[in-house]
Amino acid sequence: MKVTKGEVIAEFIGCFILIFIGAGCVASLVLNGSEFGMWEISIIWGMGISLALYMTATISGAHINPAVTLSLALYRGFPWKKVIPYVIAQVVGAFTGAATVYFLYYQAFQAYQETTGILIGSVESQGMASIFSTFPAPYLSWFSAGIIELVITAVLIAGIFAFIDERNAFAPPKYLFPLAVGILVAILGGAFGSLTGFAMNPARDFGPKLFTSLVGWGEVALPAANWYFLVPIIFPLLGAVVGGAIYDRLIRKHLPSEHQEVVEDIELNEQKRQSV
Repeated sequence: MKVTKGEVIAEFIGCFILIFIGAGCVASLVLNGSEFGMWEISIIWGMGISLALYMTATISGAHINPAVTLSLALYRGFPWKKVIPYVIAQVVGAFTGAATVYFLYYQAFQAYQETTGILIGSVESQGMASIFSTFPAPYLSWFSAGIIELVITAVLIAGIFAFIDERNAFAPPKYLFPLAVGILVAILGGAFGSLTGFAMNPARDFGPKLFTSLVGWGEVALPAANWYFLVPIIFPLLGAVVGGAIYDRLIRKHLPSEHQEVVEDIELNEQKRQSV
């Protein structure tokens, strides 16, 4: 099955919205001193994801994340032929979202440089670059940051699998699925965002890093110190593999099958009939 034009556009728009809302929030914090804490930032990112899913899920499934696309291809029969087109659309959407935020906040960037003396492209400008993409806390090693990204991405994927599992009686209805995913992302961000910026999404990180490297940040953004740009690419993908396997092997295999549910319904109806 070939990818359709609508699916590619939907993935582009979904990732655009994600960065447009999320990076816009962080820009307001860094450049204008808005009073956002980690929880508020995480909520805004989560609601940005919910908006993206509400707008595009009917068309493409709203993966808006290569880790999600990979996990669905590995464990849920998503066509492998669509994986590369989806990922490209996701990266381009995130790149464009970052470009739009930069354009809208351009004068704020200029004022920030004049006020602080920190120029785009200097080592100290990583704080501005973090508006668009993720960087680890200074005390974390490359590997430690990677493990954090792997674990939180695995939880994200396991949660999404639970939300879409037809055998899970407590899965949210379709109209609440985008909200459920947004809340899950917000929870993970609130709990662990201060460590790595909770990328959990190679496109969400690489697209903006590529953009910022082209508009003045250079090596501060890409490849970043110690080639850090590889961490939000490699480890979320590994987390997708781990999270899907954990859900299927530890959770899904213990859920009642459709056959069991039918038998239980028949038995319940029979009990009700006999009690009348």
